[in-house]
Amino acid sequence: MEKSKADRISLFQFFETFPDEKAAVKFVESKRWSRGRVCPHCGSSSTVEIKSKKPMPYRCKDCRKHFSVRTGTVLAESKLSIRKWVMAAYLMTSARKGISSIQLAKELGVTQKTAWFLEHRIREAFTTRGGLLYAEVEVDETYIGGKEKNKHASKKTRAGRGAVGKQPVIGIKERGGDVRAFPIGSTDRISLRTKIVENVKRGATVYTDGHKGYKGTRGYSHEFVEHSVGEYVRGKAHTNGIESFWALLKRGYYGTYHHMSQKHLHRYVNEFSGRQNVGYDSFELLGAVFSGVVGRKLPWKVLTS
Repeated sequence: MEKSKADRISLFQFFETFPDEKAAVKFVESKRWSRGRVCPHCGSSSTVEIKSKKPMPYRCKDCRKHFSVRTGTVLAESKLSIRKWVMAAYLMTSARKGISSIQLAKELGVTQKTAWFLEHRIREAFTTRGGLLYAEVEVDETYIGGKEKNKHASKKTRAGRGAVGKQPVIGIKERGGDVRAFPIGSTDRISLRTKIVENVKRGATVYTDGHKGYKGTRGYSHEFVEHSVGEYVRGKAHTNGIESFWALLKRGYYGTYHHMSQKHLHRYVNEFSGRQNVGYDSFELLGAVFSGVVGRKLPWKVLTS
């Protein structure tokens, strides 16, 4: 069932669409093999269905190996039903500020540990669409982390206020288009410039604030506003679009997750940008998640190492 970006689906519609495991499997297969079923082992399109479904539903005629829709994906080796995977993805994609592992565990009837692991694997499947951003692009940086005053005495850095102890994140938003965000090690000129060059087409107009790290952005038409003197909009120069994305990310941080570790921050950021880019509560976003599961294995040992 295909829906437009503007369509929203209710929980009732979800259960109507996925009444059983068979419907969920068919949906995931349609997203993974949208151009026809191929063997995940050798890439051959010469495959057959096994009537008994044992040991797996399909077999390749060329390499003679068996496989399922889970093989070679982030769903591999998971004991959860695919219907629960689809429901978890639906709950994550339909919640603008995300859903905590505690709440997801209650909705799915699993442990919090299982829900936490499941959420991170689904975040791995959120994909950033390729190609460089162009035309008019807003760039800004923010800091994600707990407030010093709220930390336990053993966790406080006692090095100041504001961004101290927080992780810097850069956001790049094409006006009327996608947003991309990445945790970065520093907000110096080299770090900021590198992310702009990697994601924005030369010749585009880049709008930023007055941060000194953006000064001298060669290859682009650069305009900026000086927040330090109370300037937030000057003609077309502003960063309101990317700042609205930061507001949503931080509402998710404080209102839903309460904490995003630096180790996993890139996955949370990817989740929020994925929802922003495709649209909320839509089958399109749900489909985008399961189109990105291939080659995204995330074993427990890797996640927790």
